[in-house]
Amino acid sequence: MTGIFVAVVGPSGAGKDTIIDYARTHLPQDGNYHFVRRVVTRDAHGNTEDHDTLSEADFLKAIEQSEFCMHWQAHGLYYGLPASVERVLENGGVVIANLSRKVLPQLAERFPRVAIAHITASPAVLAQRLASRGRETPESIASRLQRQQPVEAGDLPLWTIDNSGEVSDAGDAFTARLKACQP
Repeated sequence: MTGIFVAVVGPSGAGKDTIIDYARTHLPQDGNYHFVRRVVTRDAHGNTEDHDTLSEADFLKAIEQSEFCMHWQAHGLYYGLPASVERVLENGGVVIANLSRKVLPQLAERFPRVAIAHITASPAVLAQRLASRGRETPESIASRLQRQQPVEAGDLPLWTIDNSGEVSDAGDAFTARLKACQP
């Protein structure tokens, strides 16, 4: 495989999907960049999430039928990446996907070229964004922010991108990193 898998990770509220969407609209539409739609066993919430949804039973059936190149569980849900990712990487493309940092070791074992884009924001910005979603109490938001852990990248390239300010600032930084992945 000659392509590179760019794993986008970061805390809830950092704007990972927003930055991914920004890059999607600012990169050449030449087929070299593949933005992966994850499959999750939960409906997407409005325009803040971008994934396909399967029931748990259908997800488990998809695992049996080898429809995922990777899958994992987190927060009581199943997540998966379609097997088509492998073809993109074999053809030298750049694969971009929003992942859980817990699967980074599995990702590094699975694919030979991986980079990690850690999208982050200040604690105040994260708290504000999480509160605006209306899914959590102020206490659960505070607890979530206290549990933040640093990203363990090991030997993998780690790009830390702060999305506390203008989306275009973080989006341009991410897009520049993606462009540098092309041969």
